[in-house]
Amino acid sequence: MKTKKINLIIPLLLVGVLTLGACQALPQTNAQPSVSSSGTLRTIAVTGVGEIVLVPDIAYINVGVHTEADDVTSAVNANNAQAQDITSAIVSMGVEEKDIQTSNFNVYSMNRYDNMSNVVGVSFAVDNTLYIIVRDLSKLSEVLDAALSAGANQVYGISFDINDRSGAIAQARDLAIKDAEARALSVAGTAGVSLGKIQSISVVNNSYVQPMSGYGMGGGGMASQDSTVPISAGQIVVTANADLVYEFGDK
Repeated sequence: MKTKKINLIIPLLLVGVLTLGACQALPQTNAQPSVSSSGTLRTIAVTGVGEIVLVPDIAYINVGVHTEADDVTSAVNANNAQAQDITSAIVSMGVEEKDIQTSNFNVYSMNRYDNMSNVVGVSFAVDNTLYIIVRDLSKLSEVLDAALSAGANQVYGISFDINDRSGAIAQARDLAIKDAEARALSVAGTAGVSLGKIQSISVVNNSYVQPMSGYGMGGGGMASQDSTVPISAGQIVVTANADLVYEFGDK
């Protein structure tokens, strides 16, 4: 009888120990500092900004040649001759031929009218646009002067850029992410919560010229042949926005 009682007491003690162990482990199992009582993940969303300011080292020019004649052949031949003169003049300034290309070539007819609005004939016009890459900005004004002197009668625009944009974009991105992280830490500190893992990252890059060139933007026109065309390259501003979402929990 005594043996049976002892055997009965031992299982009861084991059950009591297991129950006590489960009660002690329960708070750790239920501890979810990043999840609200409703089961929703608690997050902090922040936006960081990174900015890199650079001096442009490359320019793109679009110059045009417009010619008219009574027949198509004469109009095209005259246009080709002027375009070749422009190319030769620009190459003599140090621009490589591979950096000069035709970006648009258009031939169309035009009716001629008398003072009574009657059609009295037809002429033909040719528009040829040359896309020029200038890699030495110290010669940019001289290159444009040479193109205008050689027969270019339209300047459609000048834009500036940096030859190696990838490095600047990476720097701006890194600055934006660091800025977002600092903002998240500040918000968490003010709110009295702890910052957890990053849930999502979104980065957007863009760049713009500041100030814009004061010459040739958005239209055509002739420049004075008496002096070098004044051109201001301004600055290239590369920016990045980083949107980060963090978990947060109670401290």
